[in-house]
Amino acid sequence: MAAAAAAVGAGKLGAGGDAVAVEVRLPPLSEADPLLAEKKMILEKRNLSCEIQIPVACSAVDALKLLDHIIEAARVVYMDELELYFAGDDVGPFSARNELESLNLLLKTMKKLLLTSNTAAKEVLQILHDEIVVKLKSVGKSDNAWMVVQTQNHDAEDSLLKWGEHLGIKSRLQIAYFQGAGRGMIASESIGVGDIALEIPESLIISDELLCQSEVFLSLKDFNNITSETMLLLWSMRERYNLGSKFKPYFDTLPANFNTGLSFGIDALAALEGTLLFDEIIQARQHLRQQYDELFPLLCTNFPEIFRKDVCTWDDFLWACELWYSNSMMIVLSSGKLSTCLVPVAGLLNHSVSPHILNYGRVDEATKSLKFPLSRPCDAGEQCFLSYGKHPGSHLLTFYGFLPRGDNPYDVIPLDLDTSADDEDITAQSSATTSQTTHMVRGTWLSTSGGFPTYGLPQPLLTYLRAALGCEMKESDKVVLETILSIFSPMLEALLPEQDDPNRESASWDVKLASDYKDLQRKIVSSIVTSCTSALENL
Repeated sequence: MAAAAAAVGAGKLGAGGDAVAVEVRLPPLSEADPLLAEKKMILEKRNLSCEIQIPVACSAVDALKLLDHIIEAARVVYMDELELYFAGDDVGPFSARNELESLNLLLKTMKKLLLTSNTAAKEVLQILHDEIVVKLKSVGKSDNAWMVVQTQNHDAEDSLLKWGEHLGIKSRLQIAYFQGAGRGMIASESIGVGDIALEIPESLIISDELLCQSEVFLSLKDFNNITSETMLLLWSMRERYNLGSKFKPYFDTLPANFNTGLSFGIDALAALEGTLLFDEIIQARQHLRQQYDELFPLLCTNFPEIFRKDVCTWDDFLWACELWYSNSMMIVLSSGKLSTCLVPVAGLLNHSVSPHILNYGRVDEATKSLKFPLSRPCDAGEQCFLSYGKHPGSHLLTFYGFLPRGDNPYDVIPLDLDTSADDEDITAQSSATTSQTTHMVRGTWLSTSGGFPTYGLPQPLLTYLRAALGCEMKESDKVVLETILSIFSPMLEALLPEQDDPNRESASWDVKLASDYKDLQRKIVSSIVTSCTSALENL
């Protein structure tokens, strides 16, 4: 993992002691980074350096060329496993997350340099600073084109904000409703990169540390080895109906139904047939049902005053599970403990693959508050998005109840490849490309290379198949492409609808969502089949 900020160098000095160049240094790659070898290889292959000298007297055009060079290097530093797998010869951007991390690192560096540099150097540094801000503004700029603000009563949410502000919450956001997305938060004023959009006192964060003070914990701490995570579910089931709860304004804003994939009906599950998600949802529901049956009616019998049967039904338990799945955040509390938490008000922020708020996972020890700084600007009236993490659509549908707008780089299809070739021999032949053992594909429209030698497909997969099938580059690519087609053509056929559904728009929420997911899978598989077919025609 890269360090939080780049080093700032003094650069080269002229005869009079004034800097003739400013040095910008990215943090060194961590020896603990499991992707260290691959990242070093990419930097060397592309002749990228993590240190660059920017001449004070260079033109704006030359300065921007140097900036592009250092941005490319920063993208490699911040690559994750998925981005590395699909990168190939692409120089980026690889994802909104990667771009935001890279640009924010360089923006912080330029700000430090502007504070310490002489007048001559500041001119070129200001050019670079302003260009980075422009690039940050361009990330995710289409998000709000999807969102239409709706006029709707939100008295409960307004009460939550007033309650929070009374108890120390600081917010530069306000609640709004959006067509097709429900609640969200918009900026009440323009907020810049690094500015705090929302600040929540630690005392309002619901975690297992809060649980230690509750009646549920005191009663169950020695009962049947119940985990703290399960106790939080049980606490939420009860607290939802507790009229005297400190958190009543928070629970009043929660929906009666979360409408996640865990609540899919029979028709929606039927619509998912032919996808891996069908089995994943069935297994998840079975796991939760088993967990419920192990708890109830046992708890109602042993602790009747705490667990009343009327608020401990299967629907109540599922509601609590969906609450924690869809609204919880992993937070490092001031005690240093990493905990799964509910954070009032912050839970109203919607997710985007191009979020404004990217890094927010640690309580500030000085202020004892959780701060949500922006990684890209948010104009007044614009919806402010939070990152829920690097999740594919299947995870977001199952546990959050939505599919993100636009292209999600994490929507991949894993491949369970079975070859008769010797695994060690294959690994040896493909090790120059990747250390991956799990191969995958995603929509080929996300690739910048549609022709030979990758055809829009990931290079590690092709390298593996060429080795496994005993092929050598283009002359034998026919075999490789036909092998991929043999996998995905039947998959595409299974995903094709028997006929167009004229009643889709009037269908229930879960059937619509299941159909949207199946459409996405069909689009990904179709792109792979099309790319392979086109490549074979041109061999």
